[in-house]
Amino acid sequence: MAQVLEFKLPDLGEGLTEAEIVRWLVEVGDVVAIDQPVVEVETAKAMVEVPCPYGGVVTARFGEEGSELPVGAPLLTVAVGATEAPASPAPSTSSASSASSAGTPAAEEPSAGSGNVLVGYGTGAPAARRRRIRPERVGTSAAPAPAPAPVVEHEPVPVAVPAAAGEVNGRQGPVAVVSPLVRRLARQHEIDLRRLTGSGPDGLILRADVDSAIRRAEEAARAQTRTTADGPVVAEAPTAGAAAPAAAAELIPLRGVRGAVADKLSRSRSEIPDATCWVDADATELMAARAAMNAASGPSGGPKVSVLALLARICTAALARYPELNSTVDTAAREIVRLPGVHLGFAAQTERGLVVPVVRDAHTRNAESIGAEIARLTELARTGKLSPAQLTGGTFTLNNYGVFGVDGSTPIINHPEAAMLGVGRIMPKPWVHNGELAVRQVVQLSLTFDHRVCDGGTAGGFLRYVADCVEQPAVLLRTL
Repeated sequence: MAQVLEFKLPDLGEGLTEAEIVRWLVEVGDVVAIDQPVVEVETAKAMVEVPCPYGGVVTARFGEEGSELPVGAPLLTVAVGATEAPASPAPSTSSASSASSAGTPAAEEPSAGSGNVLVGYGTGAPAARRRRIRPERVGTSAAPAPAPAPVVEHEPVPVAVPAAAGEVNGRQGPVAVVSPLVRRLARQHEIDLRRLTGSGPDGLILRADVDSAIRRAEEAARAQTRTTADGPVVAEAPTAGAAAPAAAAELIPLRGVRGAVADKLSRSRSEIPDATCWVDADATELMAARAAMNAASGPSGGPKVSVLALLARICTAALARYPELNSTVDTAAREIVRLPGVHLGFAAQTERGLVVPVVRDAHTRNAESIGAEIARLTELARTGKLSPAQLTGGTFTLNNYGVFGVDGSTPIINHPEAAMLGVGRIMPKPWVHNGELAVRQVVQLSLTFDHRVCDGGTAGGFLRYVADCVEQPAVLLRTL
């Protein structure tokens, strides 16, 4: 006899409380295997496929595409031990045989561990290696509904990428939309994406394109004839000196990445007594060293070493000298926890907002290895494929805001870390070099630190060591 089990939305990462259903990967009546992805969801940190820890027949789904569910809410129910939907007519011999072959041995034994590491479900038993089984469609008759009642399934409204290619702005092909946030924004404002021309690479539709379409629609609505009880009144152009009608305020929900960033920054400001110190440094020798490194590798000698990779390597050397800044504060125990390894986060601006990927064990890597990992994580961030594990667990953050063309800033610490190094743009400036005025490549470095973990002397020593390495890269030779 089949046992109906309820699979709830698990905790997908640190600090996440909800997720949006982007796409269902199974239908009611499908046979699923243990750890088979059943739904694609987007959180404030990443877009992930959620695997189901049970094997059996899907009897109900909860939530439609585009809706948000809190962590712990039901996702779907699975009839474990069944190879067809409960209460359905007996299938033919061929279909029954097919359904039986689609089931897995673990589906008949609910106690078998999924081995899944997502928080909130699964067992500690390691998952046995098995061949991935393509789910087959079986009976779709209704099963006894568990509590709470499932949402009635509907076909998704075609507001995103159409299933088939069609005529789009005079060209053949699907709508070029990557971000689900862009699709949701268009859906909320009833914008037909097929009528938009994207400003991104290869015609990719960006959020700015949808925002422009929303503004045009609002302006057109205001320009239309207003209807009153006495009949239509044609809108007239305001005369000179007449007060213009007040524009409606735009309301932007603090959700998704923007909401997660707001929560973390607010918590950092309210909990951490931070202070900032800064210094200008002559980066001419650092730029020359980078050029020499890349020239020595030759035209096919591997990826080039970036300035960010060199600064990251300098940070790991500085943290080895000043471990107070590679720590966190346990407020409950009133303890400073000095961390044994450096997991270096770096700020990356993406279409979905600001994210901070983490380079694991940066203290064990050289500049080339750090640079390769930064490049890999940056590409994943741009495509929205970073996992929650790649966005959490940092111990120190490097923020290169110089790419935005600014010289300085006072960074906000990435809670619960203890410090962040900010780097401005590197540009030619007048500088006294060897007793004479010269034009040098100058950069401003700023360090924001938690004053609970150290005093200004330690923070100043850290920043001065970083500046010395920037001005004289040979200083790093002692720690390489």
